[in-house]
Amino acid sequence: MEIRMIQQRDYEDLVGLMENLGYPTTIEDLSKRFDVLQEHADYEALVAVKDGRVVGFAGLCKALAFEFTGVYVRIIAFVVNSNNRKQGIGMELLKECEQWAIQQGADTIVLNSGNREERQAAHAFYIANGFVGKSTGFVKKI
Repeated sequence: MEIRMIQQRDYEDLVGLMENLGYPTTIEDLSKRFDVLQEHADYEALVAVKDGRVVGFAGLCKALAFEFTGVYVRIIAFVVNSNNRKQGIGMELLKECEQWAIQQGADTIVLNSGNREERQAAHAFYIANGFVGKSTGFVKKI
């Protein structure tokens, strides 16, 4: 298994992973979105590749904090293909996320995860990897 920065050739596999994550998309929409994101130095997209296929994805964003002094990194999207879970891929992908955060000068890494029942296994995974549940997120479409 290899973890590396995303490339355009990965987009097709990523469409399926985004659906796994609960965000269905098309190759056209995903391509446009990721082409724009890759132009911003504060964003990074990592993929886990196994046997030539993308089986994991992490989308990251470096940000400045209002509530404390310093830089933090938010994991905006994180998913491992449902057929490839419990193989250590997610743990390795998280480690790479942390390394990228450190390279950005961050000393904190955060993520949100939905409160739906099907997210309970993901919550246990994050806790097992050192994350602490601290808040509930809110969303309003405008």
